[in-house]
Amino acid sequence: MLTKELAIYDFEGNQIKPDRLIHRLHGHYVAYAEEMLRLYREGIGKTRHELHSAVRQVFINEPDCPPQRINAFCKLLDEDRISKFDTDRHGSAAALRCKIFNLAGSYHPLVQYKDRLFEHSEMEAKQTIAKTLGRPSWPEIEVELFADVFEFNRLKSFVGYDTAGALLSRYNVAQVQASLFNAKRLVLWARSDFQRIVTHAKLAHLLHEITPPPDNETNGEYKIILDGPASVLRETRRYGVNLARFIPALLSCRDWRMEAEIKVQRIPRPFWLKLSSDSGLKSEMTPLEEFDSSVEEGFAKKWGQDKRDGWSMKRAGRILQRKQTAFVPDFVFQHDAGRKVHLEIVGFWTPEYLRAKIEKLKLFDDEHIILAVAESLGEKLPAMSQEVI
Repeated sequence: MLTKELAIYDFEGNQIKPDRLIHRLHGHYVAYAEEMLRLYREGIGKTRHELHSAVRQVFINEPDCPPQRINAFCKLLDEDRISKFDTDRHGSAAALRCKIFNLAGSYHPLVQYKDRLFEHSEMEAKQTIAKTLGRPSWPEIEVELFADVFEFNRLKSFVGYDTAGALLSRYNVAQVQASLFNAKRLVLWARSDFQRIVTHAKLAHLLHEITPPPDNETNGEYKIILDGPASVLRETRRYGVNLARFIPALLSCRDWRMEAEIKVQRIPRPFWLKLSSDSGLKSEMTPLEEFDSSVEEGFAKKWGQDKRDGWSMKRAGRILQRKQTAFVPDFVFQHDAGRKVHLEIVGFWTPEYLRAKIEKLKLFDDEHIILAVAESLGEKLPAMSQEVI
């Protein structure tokens, strides 16, 4: 995904409009996307620097393409799920540099052409060092020398996108994600896919509050308020990444609308980003796909698929409602004898969110709810009727 430095947007009154490539104005970008994909498919073994330079050349004569947009394309083409680079995690490049610098010390100073005053030429010294290290030539060493430097990581494999249009669609979604890195809060109204949206929000560990439809109407709208990265005091980057990962899941759902309050640097008044399921943005997620959430994934894998002592487990399997408050626990455990126990995992938190959650849980004292919290948070919890682990 993109960083917030690569976010491009315009203002229309009090609204933010993320950069978007549309067929009417950017139909010719399909050819650019095809060329970028070709460069990466045929670029196995090349460095990031070489690949990014080639991408910039694609747009050399395009007047309607700011540098940020080109850099955004490079970032998306470099995504881990798309491209694999040799990052030299074992430190062999650093070790090789130490050997070479030690060997080169005796040849100092090096000059391009030796003379009576300076007797060591650069090329001769490099070839001598290569032989000392048992390498056939210096160029072979040079390829490995800075393999651990980001710009000189070499492309090992490239999965790519199914079509050029898919890359352009990914760009449009990525710009929305990047614009939300400065969001204070998001307000969602959802109908048919409400529970699926909440499940994805919980899997992303987003701070949320749910209000059911007035008078609990069967086909009414649920209101979901999500805290944004700009409202979180700590770990704002990780929270922002989690929110960004939630957006493709949201786009794969139906029948929703959203307003996000965005904080723009050096401008005191708020701006708004509005989206809906009819906005035309396409998600790469399949309807039932779920992204990773390490806590929940780890717990679900340890529990396994089979029952334990008559208990079976289901994720976000039930909506609890009291008055004008709704609550969807992370897991529900069902016993063969009919008993039900809910488990709620408290991930990210703010003092305000924690107080609101505790007040909400008081409404469900008749339900058996277990809270799982980090040890560092345990001391901040007041006395509660719920069990806490």
